[in-house]
Amino acid sequence: MDNWRVAVLGDGGVGKTALAVQMPYCKQLVVDNQMCFVEVIDTAGQEEYTTLRDQWVREGQGFILVYSIASWQTFERLEIFRQSMRHVKCGDPIFMLVGNKCDKGYKREVSKEEGAALARQFGCEFIEASAKTAENVQHLFMNLVCTL
Repeated sequence: MDNWRVAVLGDGGVGKTALAVQMPYCKQLVVDNQMCFVEVIDTAGQEEYTTLRDQWVREGQGFILVYSIASWQTFERLEIFRQSMRHVKCGDPIFMLVGNKCDKGYKREVSKEEGAALARQFGCEFIEASAKTAENVQHLFMNLVCTL
């Protein structure tokens, strides 16, 4: 059985913990007809501590880079987290860009097109999800694990 460590990174308040608990921090998944074990590293509440962020990046094999569709500021700060991953992993880490809180479309500040365009620029997959309704949450983890 394959074991994968996935770190969830992003600005404060984007729903990193809410996404992580959907996967109970450790979960067995069947991906491509193979059982695998996914451990989720939740970085919530520690966004400003570069040393801790670097440690999580070192430990992670895949990454979920999260912003809130209801906050342009969290979208703008994604480059900081991407650069941290690239610096610590010395190259191009495997990650997925996630626009969380898609259940709050009425508060949308970042369009789906803007998220998809940034993902193309970053060279990664993109998905919108809602930790509140569980929309696309398991799908995003499975897609990431498939690329590891």
